[in-house]
Amino acid sequence: MRPFEHRDAQALHALLEEAFDDGAEGPFDEWWPRISGDAEFDPDLCFLVIDGKGLLAGAALCWASGFVKDLAVHPDSRRHGIGEALMRHVFLTFRDRGAAHVDLKTNTVKNPAAFRLYERLDMLPVAWEG
Repeated sequence: MRPFEHRDAQALHALLEEAFDDGAEGPFDEWWPRISGDAEFDPDLCFLVIDGKGLLAGAALCWASGFVKDLAVHPDSRRHGIGEALMRHVFLTFRDRGAAHVDLKTNTVKNPAAFRLYERLDMLPVAWEG
């Protein structure tokens, strides 16, 4: 993993588009100002995994409040432990920042693999309505 640099923003956006394949992020020119302008954004809380070819294989974009906004692994890089490594790094980072817990939300029906990962990491599901 390496620290986030501004030049990484386009690669991160492309990874999120590829990994989620739902178009929810919108065009980069709308997405990046929304992300980087958010009060919760801290570039030190965006963790990247670069593969042997120099491509972005996975990323965790976190908000300063201890929330994992996005965890994404490129489809070609899945099933190699990247998501778990990212989450463990996130846990250590927030522990070092004094956070009592780390939150995230996921669709347990549409994304059962992510839910299984979070269970393996001993994360606890909570009811959320929103």
